[in-house]
Amino acid sequence: MTQPKNPGPSGPGGPDWVTVDSQRAGQRIDNFLMARLKGVPRSRVYRMLRKGEVRINGRRCRPADRLAAGDRVRIPPATTAGSSGGPVPAAVQRQVTAAILFEDDTLAVLDKPAGLAVHSGSGTPFGIIEALAAARPGVEWGLAHRLDRGTSGCLVVGKGAGATRALQAAFREERVDKAYLALLVGCWEAGQQLVEAPLRRGPERDGQRPMVVDPEQGRPARTRFLTLRAFAGHTLVRAEPRTGRTHQIRAHARHMGHPVAGDPVYGDPEANGALRSLGLERMFLHSAEVTLPHPVSGQPVSVKAPLPEALKAIMERI
Repeated sequence: MTQPKNPGPSGPGGPDWVTVDSQRAGQRIDNFLMARLKGVPRSRVYRMLRKGEVRINGRRCRPADRLAAGDRVRIPPATTAGSSGGPVPAAVQRQVTAAILFEDDTLAVLDKPAGLAVHSGSGTPFGIIEALAAARPGVEWGLAHRLDRGTSGCLVVGKGAGATRALQAAFREERVDKAYLALLVGCWEAGQQLVEAPLRRGPERDGQRPMVVDPEQGRPARTRFLTLRAFAGHTLVRAEPRTGRTHQIRAHARHMGHPVAGDPVYGDPEANGALRSLGLERMFLHSAEVTLPHPVSGQPVSVKAPLPEALKAIMERI
C-alpha cells in the first residue's frame, strides 16, 4: 500500500500530520495522542479513534496499536477541555510537588491526594500531570499508570518519553507489585483469599460503564485480599492486584459482597451514608506501596505512602 506523503498542517481547523521519531517508537497510539492533545478529554480521543479520524500511514487504527519510527499519524483538530480553565492554580502546583515521595532523573512517585484527577478531561481542567508541567515546565512528564480520582497514594510518573514507555511496559507486563489499603463493608471472613474473576465493561449507568464480572467475555483479573483488622461492620484489608484491570479492586470487592467504603459506583448507598455521618468524605482506598523495576538500571524501586490522617480518623470512629 502506498503511504501518503506528510502534507503537514492543512490550515486552520484542519488535521495535522506528525512523523513519529525514535523516542516515540513503541508507544501506543492512544497514549501518543493524549500526550500531544493536552486537555482533550479521554472520551474525545477514543471517539476519534473509533470513528477513524486518526490514521497511521493512511490506515485506521485501534487504541492499542503501537507506533514505529517514521510512521505518519493524522491527528484531527480537537478542542481541549482545559483551554478555558486557565492556568493550574499555584496552590495546586505546590500541593502536587510537595506530594513527591521519590524522584530521580527518570521517574517520580507521588502520594496522590484523593479528589485530584491524574490528568485533565471530562470537564476536569487540570490534573496531576498538568500541575507538574506547570510547576516544572522543563520536564516531559508522563503517566506510567492511573489511579481513580477518589483514590489516594502511590502514583508513578515518568520523566521523558523513553522512561515513561519503559514504566508503562512494566505495568502492562505485570512486573510491578502494588498494594492498597481498603476499608470494606461487612466482615471479610476469608482472611487471605485470591479472587479470580474476569472483568469487562458493563452497560452504561449514570454516565459511567462500571466493570462487571463475566467468566465468558471478561479479561482475566486477579486480586489477593488479606484481612488486617476487623471492626464492627467493616474490615480493613490489604488488596494486591495481580492484574491491571480498570476498577479491579473495587469491582472484585463488590463481587465478593464487601464493597469499598465510600465507593460512589460499586458501593453500598446505605453504608456510605452511615460513614458520611462519621466524616468519610471520600472512597476508603489508598495505594500504600509500589515496587517496580527502574527504567534504566532495572533495580527494584520501592516506595510507600502513609495512610492519610482523615482515613485513620474514620477507623478510630468506627
